[in-house]
Amino acid sequence: MGSGGSALCWTLLCLLLVPLQVQSAIGFNWGTLSFHKMRPSTVVDLLKANKITKVKLFDANPDALRALMGSGIQVMIGIPNEMLSTFNSDLFVRQNISRFIGKGGADIRYVAVGNEPFLTGYGGQFLNYVVPALLNLQQSLLRANLASYVKLVVPCNADAYQSNVPSQGMFRPELTQIMTQLVSFLDSNASPFVVNIYPFLSLYGNADFPQDYAFFEGSSHPVPDGPNTYYNAFDGNFDTLVAALSKLGFPQMPIVIGEIGWPTDGAVGANLTAARVFNQGLVNHLLSNKGTPLRPGSPPTDVYLFGLLDEGAKSTLPGNFERHWGVFSFDGQAKYRLNLGLGNRGLKNANNVQYLPSRWCVAHPTRDMTQVADHFTRACSEADCTTLNDGGSCSQLGEKDNISYAFNSYYQLQMQNEKSCNFDGLGMVTFLDPSVGDCRFLVGVTDKDLSSSAKPMARWSSIYHICIGVAVWALTMLTFNE
Repeated sequence: MGSGGSALCWTLLCLLLVPLQVQSAIGFNWGTLSFHKMRPSTVVDLLKANKITKVKLFDANPDALRALMGSGIQVMIGIPNEMLSTFNSDLFVRQNISRFIGKGGADIRYVAVGNEPFLTGYGGQFLNYVVPALLNLQQSLLRANLASYVKLVVPCNADAYQSNVPSQGMFRPELTQIMTQLVSFLDSNASPFVVNIYPFLSLYGNADFPQDYAFFEGSSHPVPDGPNTYYNAFDGNFDTLVAALSKLGFPQMPIVIGEIGWPTDGAVGANLTAARVFNQGLVNHLLSNKGTPLRPGSPPTDVYLFGLLDEGAKSTLPGNFERHWGVFSFDGQAKYRLNLGLGNRGLKNANNVQYLPSRWCVAHPTRDMTQVADHFTRACSEADCTTLNDGGSCSQLGEKDNISYAFNSYYQLQMQNEKSCNFDGLGMVTFLDPSVGDCRFLVGVTDKDLSSSAKPMARWSSIYHICIGVAVWALTMLTFNE
């Protein structure tokens, strides 16, 4: 063999000996529990504009899947926990996978069987349904000739494992048997282990948790663990899972982060600055390919940020911040600058959003508000007023602005129905934006076109309300000057 051939062989040998660097792909969770839903096609355009190639759904929403057809975006669909005991796996595959997948269709790569079904708070109610559901669904995928392409996973909360230091990580004792079955199934079908990690919740739920340990800029309270030292909660949490998987005999199992993020409102510590610092730190950490002490040079396979959009209809049982995880607001507008390392220096906003007319419902400036309590309670029980609570972006409003915020939230929820701003004469529609500082009084969006006949009516209605508003304002000023 000539010298050129020897050099080529040596080069190939060196390439084989060098560890393969795997760069994490960054996707988003697309939740749809919102009072104000954009068109699914608008959301998909938003994903494409930001070069986001992976998205995770919490169900098999047909409108979302239709919008994703032909987009080239890889999709994870979900089966809610409540369905695990009753769903027909063959029917599920036919209705939610086979009809959408294929050339020019939706690129469905994963099915999430349940969502955090082993969560301590569920008291084990879903425990016995997960593995049977997995096995039945796998058989249905085999019958549909999709098992080699569509992989089954079970997103787990980080409370499934525990330890004082990462290297001693293990699954909760009551989960050992089912986790052994689950991880064996995942390994035999080339599926990853999916875990949701939330340093914000660790900080929110523990007053003694070091704040800087939740982020990625280093910590004044690092965690020593034998030869390793942990400077952020993500690495510590991730390696605790690595250790737990190793104890079951699967030290190299691929890991996907199903959810991770930081809320921007609704609690102390939930704000735009903290969310930007956390998410940008996370992205930079992942793209560095540094990995973690137990998996150096091997970051997670995929990471799905939580979440894409705010979801104003989510339950606030865990906390008011639940409605404010979006990197984008409910109308697809970026809340802060974030470089995803995908060729774009910042985020691009959604285009062609169908807004309702620019008008708001506020507390009438000349009415006595002593009887407003019931109206305020009703408005906030149906609409979203979480930003008014402690730590929220609207928590510093005065009493009358609080009332206006509640009235407007309800008014927009009712698609600006004129009667919904009455409140026994205590409300008034205005064209003047009542937003104060960082507290935004929203205008709703719709997933439907405003018809050509409705638009002129909306314009004349706005003009009418402007005139009324100006007249009331003028009368109020005259009264005050007297």
